[in-house]
Amino acid sequence: MKRSLLVLAGAVALCAAVPATAGATTVELGVSTTPLVAPSCPKGVSPSQCTIILTRATALETIRDNVAYPSTVKQAGRLVAFTVGLSSLSTNATTAQKDIKFLDTTYGGDAQVQLTVLKPVGKSILRNWQVVESGPVVDVQSYLGQVVQFPLTTSLPVTRGETIALTTPTWAPVLSIDLSTTHFAYRQSRSRNCNSPPSTSQAQTQVAQSARYVCDYPGTRVEYSATEITNPVPTSTTTTPTTKSKIRR
Repeated sequence: MKRSLLVLAGAVALCAAVPATAGATTVELGVSTTPLVAPSCPKGVSPSQCTIILTRATALETIRDNVAYPSTVKQAGRLVAFTVGLSSLSTNATTAQKDIKFLDTTYGGDAQVQLTVLKPVGKSILRNWQVVESGPVVDVQSYLGQVVQFPLTTSLPVTRGETIALTTPTWAPVLSIDLSTTHFAYRQSRSRNCNSPPSTSQAQTQVAQSARYVCDYPGTRVEYSATEITNPVPTSTTTTPTTKSKIRR
């Protein structure tokens, strides 16, 4: 009995000696009360007016569920994955295949997406954003109709105040439309002809590249989020300065 009590006391003492840790945490940037979905055309909207496809541009959510810039980094860390909702385009397989063929031909290839880390530069009224980090291009054509998470082969460092955007160098069906214009909105990396697809690529794909985000789309949600592992917080320690010994003369 005494032996058991001694062992227990030793174990308690050992646990007490282990310092508390402030480890890294996982944060999903861009998530709000509305979950990510695979977009679809709202009822009553004709295919010609179903603007659920982002083409050759970078998309930055400015409002999601009435939260401004929901994908803004609050604590430094690294992006390790991202999630995207991709429309199936049509419930009819033949129609979907025709749509995919048209989009591939028109916009330069398969549906592709990548993460883009941005920081604001210059006067806020200009809405100018610069690329800080850019993730690898991911071909998502095989995942249409799903909400899917992709791990990053190389994590991306981020710091407080930077904001995560979604880029497609070709096309991607990632837009949910006809939503509340006060609760959802996003902007594209271009400043003219906002009501038509860009005639040339406006996608921000290179580090240090800047663009003005003038084209605003209220009532539309971009279906993406980014997974961040924050940097651990070091333990605060107080060091007592050593007293210098007096030199005898």
